Amino acid sequence: MPDRPTVLLPIRILEGESVPEGVPELLANAHVVLLGYHVIPEQTAAGQARIQFEDRADAKLEELGETLADAGATVEDRLVFTHDGQTTIDRVNKEVDALAILVPNAVGDVEDVLVAVRGTVGSDRLARLVAGLFGDRDLGVTLFHVPEAGESDADATTLFEGLIERLVDSGLEESRIETQVSRDADPAEAIAGAAADFDAVVMGETDPTVVTYFFGMPADQVAERFLGPVLVVQRPPPEA
Repeated sequence: MPDRPTVLLPIRILEGESVPEGVPELLANAHVVLLGYHVIPEQTAAGQARIQFEDRADAKLEELGETLADAGATVEDRLVFTHDGQTTIDRVNKEVDALAILVPNAVGDVEDVLVAVRGTVGSDRLARLVAGLFGDRDLGVTLFHVPEAGESDADATTLFEGLIERLVDSGLEESRIETQVSRDADPAEAIAGAAADFDAVVMGETDPTVVTYFFGMPADQVAERFLGPVLVVQRPPPEA
């Protein structure tokens, strides 16, 4: 069994957000960093907000953490009162070196996962996440690639073969892996369109900042159209 991948799960803890149905089971093999955050007005001090809301937020965070743990995940929680939610997610992501951030949408039984592959950079982290979360499950994994201009089918095959080798080395059965290529001009549109036939999507971070990627395009675009959970594999932290 591969090591548990660390997945960051941000929740607006006092705004009615919760862990959607099916997400605890999806993350059963993960180490989940459950980030409960609450955005406060600029004129409000974080300490003041903590005094006012901490007990209620802690109780909700504990409840959500127990739901994840009951499904099998190991859970580490963080509670933050902040003036900037995006910056907080970015900071915590770097602190815990999360392998992926989850855009949490509801899901039923996970039987088929779409893994969007953009290039060789980050394929090791992509393989670690997919094998760590799904290696011991009876489900299908489809590697999906949108070639860039000038990229041949042979190039795509080489890309797939390298990732398949990593996945198999990490414990995923090769018979469960399929591949698919789309020549759609816009990768995000192609992924969102293909995702309709799958239960969850794994895709790599392409923007240099977590903030832009998590709250902007294309992950948010895919999540809005797909309506299922999207795991965004993060770039490795820069070397000191």
